[in-house]
Amino acid sequence: MTSVPREAPVGTDVLTRRVETYLTLARTGLHGADLDLAERLADSLRTLVAATATASAADRARVRAAVHALVLRREAHGRVLPRRSLAAAQQVINQVVRQLGRPELAVPSTPDDPDRIESGDLAPRRSAQPADFPCTVG
Repeated sequence: MTSVPREAPVGTDVLTRRVETYLTLARTGLHGADLDLAERLADSLRTLVAATATASAADRARVRAAVHALVLRREAHGRVLPRRSLAAAQQVINQVVRQLGRPELAVPSTPDDPDRIESGDLAPRRSAQPADFPCTVG
């Protein structure tokens, strides 16, 4: 039996498929600014997943957490609760891109607001988060 060489690790394929599946569903359920934000977040994540395919396990775990923040957007502890906002997922994704040294992949609140990225103000102002916020990557 001959093995076929793969260009990307299997985990990369899974994460990319999860983002694509989420985006397909989002296109049927979201409209206007929410859909635009979801598409920009998905674009950023696709690029980040591909860029970290051969990175350290810690960096890949950060990217996996960012993908899950968008795709799942549910509270932890096995309870199915109402979805958190896209802004919460955006905060997690932007935090991860900053940690990985890829600020150009950060998603500003509006697509025509590049000054927020350059100034480091990448997400909407944070409200007080509970200490056990499940998607904080640190």
